[in-house]
Amino acid sequence: MNLSGNKSRVTGLTKEISFRWAAAREHWRDAKSEEFQHRFMQHLFPRTNQAVAAIERLDELLKRIRKECE
Repeated sequence: MNLSGNKSRVTGLTKEISFRWAAAREHWRDAKSEEFQHRFMQHLFPRTNQAVAAIERLDELLKRIRKECE
């Protein structure tokens, strides 16, 4: 299992979403866009950072398990 690849994928996709949201905000400026920003986008990076940290911890744990089982 390669968790570092998953970590990179999560990080890359988060950046892509952020870039696309920034482009959408250039044209979408109403109450619903603000609601979307507050409900979803403002939480994106903190939650992504939490997920990446969890993936890193899991990767370390799996490495230790593999090493102990050898």
